[in-house]
Amino acid sequence: MARHIYSCPLRWSDMDAFGHVNNVVFLRYLEEARIDFMFRLAPGDGSPSFAGGSVVARHEIDYVRPLVHRHAPVTIESWVTKITAASLTIAYEVKDPDQVYVRAATVVVPYNLAEERPRRITAEEKLFLQEYLDQEPAVA
Repeated sequence: MARHIYSCPLRWSDMDAFGHVNNVVFLRYLEEARIDFMFRLAPGDGSPSFAGGSVVARHEIDYVRPLVHRHAPVTIESWVTKITAASLTIAYEVKDPDQVYVRAATVVVPYNLAEERPRRITAEEKLFLQEYLDQEPAVA
């Protein structure tokens, strides 16, 4: 099973009054990693996969340890834990080599923007997602 690796920069504005990255900011970090992961299939090869849109149906986050601002980026590892006909679940760890800060999962539903409704996962998308499939849950 492969994991998608995303190097996420920390911004000064990400900190809260207590000097660590605000809990809400982690949702933005997960979004950045998710978009980087999902759109790796489409660019450059003309594939329409995931380009039509998707919506988040659910987020689940466990905050393990505070992350304080620093100049070095944090690593976000992403993988797929579930694929159904019309949704997928992406798991994440926001981490450094020796420390996990956040474990999370997101349920994503492919969406047809023109028809304003959910759609099925295509065979091409499923093949791509299966390379990252590990059915171990990220959030305990």
